[in-house]
Amino acid sequence: MMFNEVPFLERIELAARAGFEAVECLFPFVEDADLLAARLKAAGVPQVLFNVPPGDWDKGERGFGALPDRRDDFRKSMHLALRYASVLQCPRIHVMAGIPRAADDLSDCREAFIENLQWASEQAKQHGVTLLLEPLNPTDMPGYFLNSVPQAAEIIAAVDRKNVAYQFDAYHVQMTQGRIIETFKTMLPFIQHIQISGVPGRCEPDAYQEINFPYLFNLIDESGYTGWVGCEYRPRSGTEKGLQWYRDLLR
Repeated sequence: MMFNEVPFLERIELAARAGFEAVECLFPFVEDADLLAARLKAAGVPQVLFNVPPGDWDKGERGFGALPDRRDDFRKSMHLALRYASVLQCPRIHVMAGIPRAADDLSDCREAFIENLQWASEQAKQHGVTLLLEPLNPTDMPGYFLNSVPQAAEIIAAVDRKNVAYQFDAYHVQMTQGRIIETFKTMLPFIQHIQISGVPGRCEPDAYQEINFPYLFNLIDESGYTGWVGCEYRPRSGTEKGLQWYRDLLR
């Protein structure tokens, strides 16, 4: 979502030059895994997160995790994701739940998601990979099965695997329910990755947003959280120009 001024592979070096110590991306599968690994090594930054293949994005597919009749597609997507995770030495994968059809029974979708995650967690464990669940807000992702923090917490508990955890995205939490600080504190034991972006607009997390990011950043520091914080936002007018908030934070 950032450094889109250049082709995909070139963004890694630009991120490193800007001072970022790691990178994440949505879908690395458009590039050869070995080539991508070489670019990461040359830039001196690790890949810390990516998503499972979503299916045909242009046709509206957003993953297969909670789709009862797409279990085979889910397994194929997980095998591909874990192959990339192995080559890239990436320790986390966001598992996308998908958008059920109108005729699908949501209880069947929940059951399929839990079963798929339990199977995938065993495969991921062999690669030292943690699977992450991220509820997506219904404004940006209408119809998406996993759409609330309580739902994610309930499914994580039902799956009951040590390598299945929660991905805290401040943008989606604010767009769905608000109560960011309360949610962060409640979900902290399950959080294995954090993402930030401003509301409204999913832009830079700066002073022109309704989220009090300095307060959130201090809370993260004080909480003992030791994982990564990913900047998953769309720059208003160029990535480099929009990084002043980050330079101020580093100072």
